[in-house]
Amino acid sequence: MAEVECLVEAQDILGEGVIWHPEEQKLYWCDNLKSNIQTYDPMTGAHEVFPMPEEVGCIVFREHHPGICAAMKSGFAFIHDLAKPEIEYIIDPEPELDANRMNDGKCDRRGRFWCGSMDAGLTEATASLYRFDPDLSCYKMDTDIICSNGIAWSPDNSVMYFSDTRKEFLYAYDYDIETGSIANRRAIVDTSDKPFRIDGATVDSDGSYWCAMVHDWAIGKYDPSGKLLDRVELPVRQPTMCTFGGVNLDVLYVVSATRFLEPGEGEKQPLAGALFAITGIGATGIVEPYFGG
Repeated sequence: MAEVECLVEAQDILGEGVIWHPEEQKLYWCDNLKSNIQTYDPMTGAHEVFPMPEEVGCIVFREHHPGICAAMKSGFAFIHDLAKPEIEYIIDPEPELDANRMNDGKCDRRGRFWCGSMDAGLTEATASLYRFDPDLSCYKMDTDIICSNGIAWSPDNSVMYFSDTRKEFLYAYDYDIETGSIANRRAIVDTSDKPFRIDGATVDSDGSYWCAMVHDWAIGKYDPSGKLLDRVELPVRQPTMCTFGGVNLDVLYVVSATRFLEPGEGEKQPLAGALFAITGIGATGIVEPYFGG
């Protein structure tokens, strides 16, 4: 039976990018709108907050270098030391789109960093999906997007999942792991008649897709065809992303938001914006790949 525990009352405006560091045995995530990166050590309970100079959508770890690669308001960048955040900006894929910012992303199993942008007003389809390669080249892979979310890959690397939260669809693409190409996009979940939208997500070792059901108090588990298999209730209405971590990768960590609270709703959701751990779900995750550059 699933058990939900609040780990950090972070009061994030928009918790995003939660990812487990297997060597450090720590959790990392960011508050996009507070412009910070945070860490949590489950062994000691230590929680640290590192201010950043601009919004951070998501982060990945680097395979051959210390520090992280971040998708920020100004594009892809390296942060060599969180305590001394000297940002090495690499490339801004959307310099002409001031109303956009980078949002959800992670690496495929060849070390390519996929990340999508979003329209900050959540209304215009001005965003795109990008692939940032280990040689630091950047490619636009899809367009006509409002809010990029939910990127994940099937365990066999044959399918890439992607959610346009505001268009109300979870998509699947055919994925070629050798070339990093996508094809045959099809909608497998339509949330237009549901109380939730699909936000940040991950996959387990059996191929199930776990996602934040933002606006509806839960994490959802889907099979590869888009069939809802399970739902884990949370004490907050706005979960925003989940990832597997822990020594055995059997803990599902969840970040959340206060951004969407209605007036007076905060009193009913004192844990809004917190970090949670879900155990007892009978699933094991896959280590998130590092950026190859």
